[in-house]
Amino acid sequence: MKLKYIVPVLLLALFTSCSSDDDDEAVPPVNEVENLIKVKDITNDTHTIEVYTKSGKFYTGYNDISIRIKDNTDNKYIESAVINWDPMMQMETMRHSCPKSAVSKASDKNTLYNGFIIYQMTGMNGSGWSLKIMYTVDNQEYEAEDTITVVQSEKQNVTTVTGSDDTRYILALIEPTTPKIAVNDITIGLYKMENMMMFPVVKNYTITLDPRMPSMGNHSSPNNKDLRYNNTKQKYDGKLSLTMSGYWVLNLKLIDDKDVILKGENITESHIQSSLYLEIEF
Repeated sequence: MKLKYIVPVLLLALFTSCSSDDDDEAVPPVNEVENLIKVKDITNDTHTIEVYTKSGKFYTGYNDISIRIKDNTDNKYIESAVINWDPMMQMETMRHSCPKSAVSKASDKNTLYNGFIIYQMTGMNGSGWSLKIMYTVDNQEYEAEDTITVVQSEKQNVTTVTGSDDTRYILALIEPTTPKIAVNDITIGLYKMENMMMFPVVKNYTITLDPRMPSMGNHSSPNNKDLRYNNTKQKYDGKLSLTMSGYWVLNLKLIDDKDVILKGENITESHIQSSLYLEIEF
């Protein structure tokens, strides 16, 4: 064979070999629950619903929750489902639910669904709560339910109060999750207890903010901004100035859309804490 024919053949063989090697390299599967810890499995005869949070636990207050549904027959995860959930507290003489979001497909995920639940209390010894998952796959309806444990948060990150309008309100601290010595973005969820099962979002109120440090003469901080309703997020956003690390009381006042103070008071030398407050320590 002449040299001019040998060189192209060698190049073609080399290219084919490299291409074959590249094609044979396995693409590592995407871990859709990376940085999440499983809280528990909720099962029925057909599926296993895996429930995740960042901590691996449910706490009083705001819980960002992820779930995915596994087929028990082939262990494959469902990529197309319509999901709802029903958290329920069973007490001795009554049952009630709590504020919750809809459940939707997590962005850029194939099998993961996301939402939040705000647990306003624990039960006796951390028990009393259950979580029911209702879902539809291929036009077939399913449900699965199990008891869950809700752990008491160290600081008051959720509170339930009765306003001067005789309405029960639930306020939950959502951000900051990692406070810093800086002007932090602060987000609070505000809901009203319409009945024992319904907790709709309260819109267009104002939540005033006066953070104080009890261990340091109850001093405040500059550049705070009261929380206003964010229609896109359906939550309340403001600015929280933290000038040093430690324990802070976030003194609040809840003001309706007619500028009527429903709960909370101004902080003075003789009145050092509002009746409406949340807590942060870092």
